[in-house]
Amino acid sequence: MYRSLRNVQRFNGQLQALQRNLANTKHSPAAGVIFTSSRMSSEYRIEADTFGELKVPVDKYYGAQTVRSTMNFKIGGPSERMPIQVIKAFGILKRAAAEVNKDYGLDPKLADAIVQAADEVAAGKLDDHFPLVVWQTGSGTQSNMNVNEVISNRAIEILGGKLGSKDPVHPNDHVNKSQSSNDTFPTAMHIAAAKEVHEVLLPGLQHLHDALHAKAVEFKDIIKIGRTHTQDAVPLSLGQEFGGYVQQVKYSIERVKTAMPRIYELAAGGTAVGTGLNTRIGFAEKVAATVASLTGLPFVTAPNKFEALAAHDALVELSGALNTVAVSMMKIANDIRFLGSGPRSGLGELCLPENEPGSSIMPGE
Repeated sequence: MYRSLRNVQRFNGQLQALQRNLANTKHSPAAGVIFTSSRMSSEYRIEADTFGELKVPVDKYYGAQTVRSTMNFKIGGPSERMPIQVIKAFGILKRAAAEVNKDYGLDPKLADAIVQAADEVAAGKLDDHFPLVVWQTGSGTQSNMNVNEVISNRAIEILGGKLGSKDPVHPNDHVNKSQSSNDTFPTAMHIAAAKEVHEVLLPGLQHLHDALHAKAVEFKDIIKIGRTHTQDAVPLSLGQEFGGYVQQVKYSIERVKTAMPRIYELAAGGTAVGTGLNTRIGFAEKVAATVASLTGLPFVTAPNKFEALAAHDALVELSGALNTVAVSMMKIANDIRFLGSGPRSGLGELCLPENEPGSSIMPGE
């Protein structure tokens, strides 16, 4: 024990002497060797948030707050990242805000750079710079700041500045000007939902409606037996049966469209709690109008920002409509699968297309 203590003391003394010697000696690197600062490596740059400095990959546009979120929420994976549709919607919103802020006095040079960077986000050109998962603190603050940092750094790059410097484009003061996570995230969700409904869901449902309608016409003269609880009932035509499916899809389209007017109402301009603190008069209306112009959809500013920030009833309503659509699709799919059962010992009323090999043990199954 005593010898161990003496060894530790002797080692500490030697270490202190070595440190003094190094401090008083000038060293030159060997030929061909380049020393870099410990604050910057070939892989990282140093950025800071209110909690301190963090290493940020040099090839990424996001900053310290995004990195800190990845440290705090080490859960999920690529499949649980913030949906890219929401990120693209943020790009649309940030462009709209920059254009309106430009009208209210934001330096045109900065505003134009923000617009260009936001367009790249909306176009999906910067998808690799949004690593955050859906698991994060409330209000989507981290994702909002992820977008702000990416747009800020990309705008800085456009203007010839240094990534991470927050100069001349600051993520909060310029990209997030007149905004809060509390109003931007609900707005982005509404934009994303509306675009997905109009660009993906409704066209898909309409295509299904038209295909089923064509089959209903094709099958109008084919007589079959109707069934209740799988038991034989009375005759009808196969076209009439498919006509029921056509009507289900028609109602599905109508249900979704009925929910959309509330989705078109945007929270932007409510800022932190719905009062519109730190915004100019007319900011909310102009942002909504700009988003409408950019998307071709009838977005308007929400008539009551307190409801728009504090509740998501509009999204719940749309979710309910989508749930009904899903139930309808399941019913139609199960019916067609049942009617196509067989071919030898099932109903065999429909011949379903062969799209891939069947069972590995039962050829042709």
